[in-house]
Amino acid sequence: ELHLVDSGGGSVQAGGSLRLSCAASEHTGNHCMGWFRQAPGKEREGVAFITRYGGETYGDSVKGRFTISKDAAKTTLYLDMNSLKPEDTAMYYCAGKVSYGSTCPRIATDYTMWGQGTQVTVSS
Repeated sequence: ELHLVDSGGGSVQAGGSLRLSCAASEHTGNHCMGWFRQAPGKEREGVAFITRYGGETYGDSVKGRFTISKDAAKTTLYLDMNSLKPEDTAMYYCAGKVSYGSTCPRIATDYTMWGQGTQVTVSS
């Protein structure tokens, strides 16, 4: 089972950018990988997903602003976040599940491996 470690969060002003990283204990070539976020008092929300084939999907609220990617070794997952808004403020978690399909689920309960989370705070 993958061990995931999130990093890269911080505090930025609206309009700024951040890059989140998720280091995996082994290659993720047989996994769906994703980023979720959870703000206080809200449910965990799917942000971005990438299949083992490199296919990407995004939540409606981040389309065109966020980009998910992996490194060539498939051991690090990234989330590039641009044009950040105050409503992007949340704890961000990377997640993974073994999957050989061409699409990734977008529901948190479908994922079995989780990072510890990294806080992103966007001020207006």
